[in-house]
Amino acid sequence: MSTEHATSETLPKEHKGLSDKGLKAGSVGLIGAVVIGVSCIAPAYTLTAALGPTVSEVGVHLPAIFLVGFVPMLLVALGYRELNNAMPDAGTSFTWASRAFGPWIGWMGGWGLIAATIIVLSNLAAVAVDFFYLMLAQLFGNPDLAGLSKILPLNIATTLVFIALACWISYRGMETTKGVQYVLVAFQLLVLGWFAVAAFSHVANGTAFDATAITPDWFNPFAVDSFSSFAAGVSLSIFIYWGWDVTLTMNEETKNPEKTPGRAATVTVLVIVIIYMTVALATLSFAGIGDTGLGAGNPENQGSIFAVLAGPVMGPFAILMSLAILSSSAASLQSTFVSPARTLLAMGHYKALPHKFSRISPTHKSPSYATIAAAVAAAAFYVITRTTSENALWDTITALGMMICFYYGITALACVWFFRAQAFSGAQAFFFKFLAPLLGGVILLVMFFKTAYDSMDPDYGSGSSIGGLGLVFILGMGVILLGVVLMLVMYKLRPEFFKGQVLARGI
Repeated sequence: MSTEHATSETLPKEHKGLSDKGLKAGSVGLIGAVVIGVSCIAPAYTLTAALGPTVSEVGVHLPAIFLVGFVPMLLVALGYRELNNAMPDAGTSFTWASRAFGPWIGWMGGWGLIAATIIVLSNLAAVAVDFFYLMLAQLFGNPDLAGLSKILPLNIATTLVFIALACWISYRGMETTKGVQYVLVAFQLLVLGWFAVAAFSHVANGTAFDATAITPDWFNPFAVDSFSSFAAGVSLSIFIYWGWDVTLTMNEETKNPEKTPGRAATVTVLVIVIIYMTVALATLSFAGIGDTGLGAGNPENQGSIFAVLAGPVMGPFAILMSLAILSSSAASLQSTFVSPARTLLAMGHYKALPHKFSRISPTHKSPSYATIAAAVAAAAFYVITRTTSENALWDTITALGMMICFYYGITALACVWFFRAQAFSGAQAFFFKFLAPLLGGVILLVMFFKTAYDSMDPDYGSGSSIGGLGLVFILGMGVILLGVVLMLVMYKLRPEFFKGQVLARGI
């Protein structure tokens, strides 16, 4: 049997635990894993899209909400670290939930991760295209070039090219991925740092648009006007941290796979919260929260706050911010391929999906079929939603929060259940294997049900509805129900996984 097809089919029938999938071991160290983690979160792109909407909900309490959103992410990351220490496996949520709760919940955990990342891949490609044409407009001093992204056939063609390039780099394995990410991540962090320093300099020199003094109240989440604004802000802040778990899906390719991925996840979340707090404080200090002009609360600025503020803050170097957001979305597009490809690989390997998903490239030691399948799915999703309705595309992005909370919550509770026998063996085990993941998982599952309930309102998201139900709810629950249907199909095709014959429950 060739390397391309060397998979779990070759395992002895009595094998009930985890097994190697043929990925290139030892190709990523701690720094490389953190860089890829930061890249997947895409701070420059995420901040320009999230700062405005979050300010509109919570005003100057933006730093407090960013800190509140950070707490469940850190708690869940600690649970992920414990699961990885015990059983490093590229399937992460799928594998761990299967070991803790059995094949059915495990399959749905894997589906949640795959669906969320496929949706984000298409969105990242679309954002990269928008900023690509904006960059060309700035570079050649021709504003008309920015409007090229509005021409639907050209937009779709360019988006597919971006997806294909990201797929090609990902297909070439973690070493190529890592090399590309070092450059792109370093550049976007340099520009974000430049922006923050320049904004604070304007405040100090009296040249800021609406100089606003930082006060302790900014960091008080209890000062937010209403619980509904608080919940909306937290929901947005959970989205902006999403992506750190890519460090865990690389665990079979990292040096010291039991320790490095978990450490990288924790470091990534800490690095990101520092970046977010610095840029948030700089933005609020320079622009204030007013709803006119350059104010961060101006509805006209919410699509991309940096597109509005880069010129006034950075002067002639504003084009660097466009390049940073382009590199951020392009870098995240490429690194985001890591998670769905390796989850699909693991599901094929453990017979939860058709055998072809378990194929490994003999040259690059990367998931071959799974990477291409993720690219095709992302491309198809973008083309269908973009040509059907732009509202459908953006409402699916809004529904993404439900899927993130869904699979993170399942995985965190899988940690609690898997280690239940060890939970009270000592203070360290109690906190890291029980309390932290329990709190993180419960918070995220509460957010899942709250978002699902709120999104039933026809006014939620774009305001589109079908039969009196909000489009966001229909899309979010529709994606989850599609996973249930596919799971039942796979039960008919490959029942051995669902009967616990491949991946056994328990330690």
